[in-house]
Amino acid sequence: MSWLLKLSLVGVVILAVLMAYLDAKVRDKFEGKRWALPAKVFARPLEMYPGLALKPQHLQQELEQIGYQRVPNVRTPGQYMIDGNEMDIYRRYFSLFDGAERAARIHIRFSGNSIDGLWLDGEPVDIARLEPLLIGGIYPKHNEDRQLIQLSDAPDLLVQTLVAVEDRDFYQHVGISPKGIARAMAVNVQAGGLVQGGSTLTQQLVKNFFLTRERSLQRKITEALMSLLVELHYDKNEILEAYLNEVYLGQSGRRAVHGFGLGAQFYFGKHISQLSAPEIAILVGMVKGPSLYNPKRKAKNALARRNLVLGIMLEQGLISRYQHMMWSKRGLQVVQYSQYQSVEYPAFLDLVRRQLRSDYEDQDLTSEGLRIYTSLNPVIQRSAEQAVSKRLTQIESGYGLAKKSLQGAMVVVSHESGEVEALVGDRNPRYFGFNRALDARRSIGSLAKPAVYLTALRSQRFHLISPLDDGPIKVAGGNGQVWQPKNYDKKSHGVQPLYLAMAKSLNQATARLGLTVGLNNVVQTFKDLGVQRNLPAYPSIVLGAFEMTPFNVAQMYQTIATSGFQTPLKAIRGVTTAEGELLSRYGYAVKKTIKTEPIYLLQKIMQKVVELGTARHLNSQFDATLNLAGKTGTSDSQRDSWFAGFSGDKLAVVWVGRDNNKSMPITGASGALRIWAQTFKDLPLKPLYPLSTPNIEEHWVSVRHNALSAEGCAGVEKLPFIKGQLPTQSRRCAAADTAPDELKSWWNRVFSQ
Repeated sequence: MSWLLKLSLVGVVILAVLMAYLDAKVRDKFEGKRWALPAKVFARPLEMYPGLALKPQHLQQELEQIGYQRVPNVRTPGQYMIDGNEMDIYRRYFSLFDGAERAARIHIRFSGNSIDGLWLDGEPVDIARLEPLLIGGIYPKHNEDRQLIQLSDAPDLLVQTLVAVEDRDFYQHVGISPKGIARAMAVNVQAGGLVQGGSTLTQQLVKNFFLTRERSLQRKITEALMSLLVELHYDKNEILEAYLNEVYLGQSGRRAVHGFGLGAQFYFGKHISQLSAPEIAILVGMVKGPSLYNPKRKAKNALARRNLVLGIMLEQGLISRYQHMMWSKRGLQVVQYSQYQSVEYPAFLDLVRRQLRSDYEDQDLTSEGLRIYTSLNPVIQRSAEQAVSKRLTQIESGYGLAKKSLQGAMVVVSHESGEVEALVGDRNPRYFGFNRALDARRSIGSLAKPAVYLTALRSQRFHLISPLDDGPIKVAGGNGQVWQPKNYDKKSHGVQPLYLAMAKSLNQATARLGLTVGLNNVVQTFKDLGVQRNLPAYPSIVLGAFEMTPFNVAQMYQTIATSGFQTPLKAIRGVTTAEGELLSRYGYAVKKTIKTEPIYLLQKIMQKVVELGTARHLNSQFDATLNLAGKTGTSDSQRDSWFAGFSGDKLAVVWVGRDNNKSMPITGASGALRIWAQTFKDLPLKPLYPLSTPNIEEHWVSVRHNALSAEGCAGVEKLPFIKGQLPTQSRRCAAADTAPDELKSWWNRVFSQ
């Protein structure tokens, strides 16, 4: 007897210690921070105003992405209609880092591909915004996502149905259900193993909160004890609220959808309070098997399960017989695409996360539910992704290359603000992995040449028609080696005017020019353009024999595109708490690093690159009035294909190559340039008008003779010059100038090379 008593006492002590441990664990979880909430990342809000270049189909695409429904008549927020060249949108309420926007009806009248008129609730307005697209999240390691709700947010019918289907004794039991356990034991005995549990809602919550999905007797005992403790400390409503936020309801890519709040948004594009009875039946039915009864992937299973739940709702008196009959015949009606489906942009999200690290810890980004508002433009991003993927496939097919042997990256910037509007880091835009836009350090080739020509123009010794020798050149190195660059066509082109030497991307002329102006001066120009790496003053740098990432190249060309005003590229506009409190606002930081006049001349040369040089393919793709500027780049042995081009408002840098750094049968003009063109061909661009100053003068010159001339003379051209930096010679109209055959022969020879 004493032996049994002692054993019992030991058991009681062990049980007490175990219960104390489990009690502490339960209370810590329920009374502390229950969930790690990922940061939500949003694109820019679409800001509409009269005069905005916006194609109706692009606006419609964006509305579809953010979950708006096209209807014959607009009645509730989240709907839109199209009537000829007019569109009605019932905008939802939304908040941003700079304030909130009320729900309102927006009426838009289009004229061609731009907004002609704009009204808000019937009153003409200068601007109206749409809510931004959710473009992804910064998740904790387990990739759980949820939208927290309070029990009062959930429809009573949802709670009643959940209890009826999952745990009818919920309001009577103390955490475990003897009836459920007995029923499960009977099933398990018949099956000869553990195949069914008698879990209550409380037990399910405990299992998800604290335990694994292991089917063992030890885990079931622990689950039962912890369920008793939960019921001891917390009332039924607290337990239900926690359950509604914790339950697992399927996957969206790498993201796990938890809770009925996010489930309502993900599957139906609705707030939980707006769920209909059939939608409630679908979500409750998924609790038993989120994968098996997923309405987006297993529609047949989901339909049968929903109707089973509707039957239980009828049986419990939650719906009428007529409602059951009508709703059982209805389709699933889930939204196949909505902003809550989170089609993520991994390369851009990578940039966002890196730029946030200076202000936030990783734990803040993965647990505090921050809301991050960015500059991503979904229309441009989509166009860039499609262009990269499509063109790489075309190149592989056209040149007989192995499928998926090429890779690409692209950075699109609003160059005045420095905001990154699109970023592609892989030909598969949904790939989470190596981000080539930020991390692929590749030889930039001829993209370095603008820095060389800018150095010459800054030196006050050169102007646009300064003669450059494109003859063979040899430079002896300190180790006995000889650097002997060649032109792409393996030919020499004699004396060329400076602007044409760059437009035709002549290596020999550029190398000689770089040595003439001084390699240290060229290095300084790279720094002034925003190149942060330390470049050695080797002759080969003038032809781009050094590595940069596409993002770094975009920073360099941003300074060129903005007439010498350097703005650090950024992807973030603002950050708020989950409740909308502003934490950070990211403004612009601008500094003038290069004088306007030499940059003005460089932009004019880069426009010549498009007009008659290596980027002339753009002439057949875009209106000449856009005055586009750019530079192609091809690295040694054609390992890298580059193009950097800009309009009056957009700058984009494209890279194409192989990850193994092997050569390709394409150049900058036949590879990266075509992706640039394909990206922007259907998008609105502003014309480029280089910023002039009173120190810029235009003169008629004879390019052939490097001399000032007069309007009307044969072979003259009107070009810009910096005041005081003009050709030293003047040439009147002479008989030789008017000899058409001789002039035509020389002009054709120069411009056909």
